[in-house]
Amino acid sequence: MGRTQEGELNYRLDGPQGAPVLVLSNSLGTDLGMWDAQIPAFTEHFQVLRYDTRGHGQSLVSEGPYSIEQLGHDVLALLDTLNIERAHFCGLSMGGLIGQWLGIHAGGRLNKLVVCNTAAKIGEAAMWNPRIEMVLRDGPAAMAGLRDASIARWFTEDYVLAHPEQVKRITDMLAATSPQGYAANCAAVRDADFRDQLGAIKVPLLIIAGTEDAVTPPSGSHYIQEHVPGAQYAEFYAAHLSSVQAGDAFSQRVLAFLLND
Repeated sequence: MGRTQEGELNYRLDGPQGAPVLVLSNSLGTDLGMWDAQIPAFTEHFQVLRYDTRGHGQSLVSEGPYSIEQLGHDVLALLDTLNIERAHFCGLSMGGLIGQWLGIHAGGRLNKLVVCNTAAKIGEAAMWNPRIEMVLRDGPAAMAGLRDASIARWFTEDYVLAHPEQVKRITDMLAATSPQGYAANCAAVRDADFRDQLGAIKVPLLIIAGTEDAVTPPSGSHYIQEHVPGAQYAEFYAAHLSSVQAGDAFSQRVLAFLLND
C-alpha cells in the first residue's frame, strides 16, 4: 500500500528495479488488473507501477465527491512515497483525465505521457448525475446492472463473442467496485474540463483512440491532438478499452513511443 494524505492506495510494482518507471492508471470501474495484458511487454523495458485509483479495487474509499485534481495528487503522493522523481504515465479514460491533469500541472514529474480512450471533457452532467444517484440509491444491484451494460460500451460485439472469459474478468471488476467510490469518481469525471488548458502540456504526448469507442469517440482524441503541439496519435479497432481489446498491438505502439528518443 502507498500513502496519500488521507489513506492507502493499493499498488503493484513489476519489472526490473532501477529501470525507468511507467505508471499505469485504470479506467472508471476497473482496477489495476485491467493492464494485465500489457505487463509482459512493458516489463521488458520498464518498472511498471500500477495502482487502484481511489474508490476502486483495494484502495481507500474516502468521502466523495472526488476531483481529478485530487486523483492527480494521489499519483504524486504515491511517487513521493516510492521515491520516484520522474516517470512515464499511461492512463485510460478516467486515467487519461488524470494524465492530462498531471501534464498540465505537474509536467516536471513526467517523462512522457500517454492518454487513451479519453477526452478533455467526457460527457455532460445530465448523463453523469442520474448514474450517480442510481448507484448511491441502489448500491451493489446498480453496480451489477452497470456491469451488464458496460459490455457493449467497453468491447465490440465480435470481441465479446471471441473472448467471453476476458470480457467477464474485466466487467466483473465493475460489479466489485464500491458504489460510494464509483459515484465519487463519476463526479470527478463529470466535473473535469481541460479544453482550455491543453496548451500547458509540454511533455511528449501520445493519444490513443478506439475506432468503435462510443464513450470517448476519436473526435475527442483529435481535439487533444490539435491543442497539444507535437502530440502523436494512434487508433485501433476497439471500443472503450483499447488496451484490452487491441492487446499486443496497443502495447507495441506505446513502447515505440516511450522508447523512441
